[in-house]
Amino acid sequence: MDRSGTMLFADLLGRAKTRIMADWSAELERANARVPGRVSTQELVAQGREVLELLQSAASSGDSDPTSAAYSRLRDLLAEMSRARAFQGFSPTETATFVFSLKKPVFDAFRTEPDLSPDAMSAGLWTATTLIDGLGLFTMEVFQKSREEVIIRQQREISELSTPVVKLWDGVLALPLIGTLDSERTQVVMENLLQSIVDHTAEIAIIDITGVPTVDTLVAQHLLKTVAAARLMGADCIISGIRPQIAQTMVHLGVELNVVSKATLADALALALQRIGRRVVSASPAPAVRASA
Repeated sequence: MDRSGTMLFADLLGRAKTRIMADWSAELERANARVPGRVSTQELVAQGREVLELLQSAASSGDSDPTSAAYSRLRDLLAEMSRARAFQGFSPTETATFVFSLKKPVFDAFRTEPDLSPDAMSAGLWTATTLIDGLGLFTMEVFQKSREEVIIRQQREISELSTPVVKLWDGVLALPLIGTLDSERTQVVMENLLQSIVDHTAEIAIIDITGVPTVDTLVAQHLLKTVAAARLMGADCIISGIRPQIAQTMVHLGVELNVVSKATLADALALALQRIGRRVVSASPAPAVRASA
């Protein structure tokens, strides 16, 4: 890009900084009024003032590439702001508007410059447009990556919370599964179960699939992987909670789990207790107390 356009833009930011900042503050205040409560207008204006200072400093180098080293401090500031907005629940549009709303104040400032020729104004406006667009797109990229990181972390946390391993008895664990099993979740299930087998020196693990909506060939494969991993750790597995509809589907698909299964968790627990030499019996009724004469 023409160096003269970049220098014209930098000179304009120096001469008309106060007016540009005032107009930009008004733009930010109007945008913030539509979504109040997340960031105060005073904070937005302070951030805008810092952005404008760094933008002028970078443009003064004559470099018009927003990805160059001259704009590194400005990119760092915008990246920090974008990540914060991702965690604060801002939308992509609200995040990008912070940068793109600088365009109008800059364009208005260029139009009021009395000594600029049409060619010079065109060069300056093109530089301003390219720089602001590039910086706005950069904030969007950082925002999107930050949102993806938040979503991945939340999915991982939900997956861990939805696969608790419960100790039912000495040597007996239960793993109630809720929702669909996929490869990533199977890995979390397997890790949680194997660690619990080690922690509790468990002999039997009951995998309850009452909350699994469907069992197809892929889900069966994930279950068998979990069972095989538990067996390598020295624990036998029992699968419980196979509903009639799921049983019919598995028969039609020709799916074979090759593992002991029970209809309910209670039946699976009774079998597990039997295997470890325990049984549950009804307590004898307490003898009636005879009233004294």
